[in-house]
Amino acid sequence: MITFRKHALIALLLGGMATPAWADEAPLTINIKRLSMDTALRMAQAAIAQCRKEGVQIAVTVVDRGGHPQVVLRDVLAMDITLPISQQKAHTAMAFNTPLSQLEDRFTRPFQVGKLDGLIVAAGGLPINIGGNILGGIGVSGAPSGITDEKCAQAGIDSVRDDLEMEGL
Repeated sequence: MITFRKHALIALLLGGMATPAWADEAPLTINIKRLSMDTALRMAQAAIAQCRKEGVQIAVTVVDRGGHPQVVLRDVLAMDITLPISQQKAHTAMAFNTPLSQLEDRFTRPFQVGKLDGLIVAAGGLPINIGGNILGGIGVSGAPSGITDEKCAQAGIDSVRDDLEMEGL
């Protein structure tokens, strides 16, 4: 008795192993740019430095494009709760590829995507998007306003933007 698998194998052999047209055009692998740990650390340190200029102590998290923490820093007097908030802001900004300040009014009804565990839709998270490549996200928590958090996160990105753009991203 001939099984379906054998029929399929015979059909492929008799058909000359033809491949669909799209298979010739599609790459077999994809090169994905990732931030180095040193670059992520520079970003986090620049965010803390900017917030210190603003007179606040914060936590900052830089996540990779998978949403995994790459660098987490908490300034000396920043509250413990700033750690998970900064991580969730970074992850949310990366996932939506949008500054969180632009999403604050988007999820206003119960049971919308913005209400999922682990997502925070509050200013202070930015995607790290250089040259059209999503490299991750940066989240800052601890300032009295999300606008200040976002200003510090932007300072983190700005501290490495030129270097990343020069690298050809």
